[in-house]
Amino acid sequence: MTRPRVVEPEGVTGESVVDSYDKMMRGLMQNGYLDTLKLIKAGLTSGTALEVGPGPGYLGIDWLTKTGNTFLKGLDLSADMIAVAQRNAKEFGVDSRTEYILGDAKQMLFREETFDAVFSNGSLHEWSDPKAVFLEIYRVLKPGGMYYISDLRRDITLFARLLLQIAIPRERKKGFLSSLHASYTMEELVPILNQTRLNKASVSRELWTVVITGRKV
Repeated sequence: MTRPRVVEPEGVTGESVVDSYDKMMRGLMQNGYLDTLKLIKAGLTSGTALEVGPGPGYLGIDWLTKTGNTFLKGLDLSADMIAVAQRNAKEFGVDSRTEYILGDAKQMLFREETFDAVFSNGSLHEWSDPKAVFLEIYRVLKPGGMYYISDLRRDITLFARLLLQIAIPRERKKGFLSSLHASYTMEELVPILNQTRLNKASVSRELWTVVITGRKV
C-alpha cells in the first residue's frame, strides 16, 4: 500500500541545502539524466519557454545550450535558488537568454498566451495548490503551446527506490526522501487535472516519475 502524502514546504532555501541540491543537479546534468532530450523530442526546439520551479536552473540551461532561437523565463519561490540559477546561466553562457523571476506559480504575473511552452521537473510535489498552478499554466500558454511536467511519484517500486537512493549523494538523502513522500501518484493527479483545462493531458508512469504532457487546445 502506498503511504499517504506528507506535505513538504514550497521552495528550497538555506545556503547548505541549496548548495548540496545544486551539486546534485549539476551531476545529473553532466551525466545526461535530466529530461532535456525528452523536451526536444516532444518538439520544444524554439520560442520562449517558462520553467516552473527551476531550482539551480540546470534543465533550462541544458535545453538552451542544445537549441537555438530559444529564450527561458524561470519562476521560483526561492530567492536563494534564483541567485544560483543566475550564476549558473552565466557560467554556461546563456545568461542573455534567461530571466529568473521570484514569484508564486499559483498567481503568475504574466499575460495570457505569453509562452510557447511551459515545463517543470521536480517541483510539482512542492506546489501547495496544483490545480491553481495547472490553471495558470493553461492561461499563460499560447494556443498550441506544449507543456511538460515531471516529478517523482510516491508509488515507485522498491527496486526503483533503491536505485535512486544509491544515486543520491549522502547529504541529499534526507531531502530526497522528504520529496518522495510528498510526491503524487498518477491516480491522485488525474482527478486534479480533470478539474482544469489540462484535462486532455497524457499522464504516464516512468521508472520513478510521473509525466504530464500535452498541448493547449
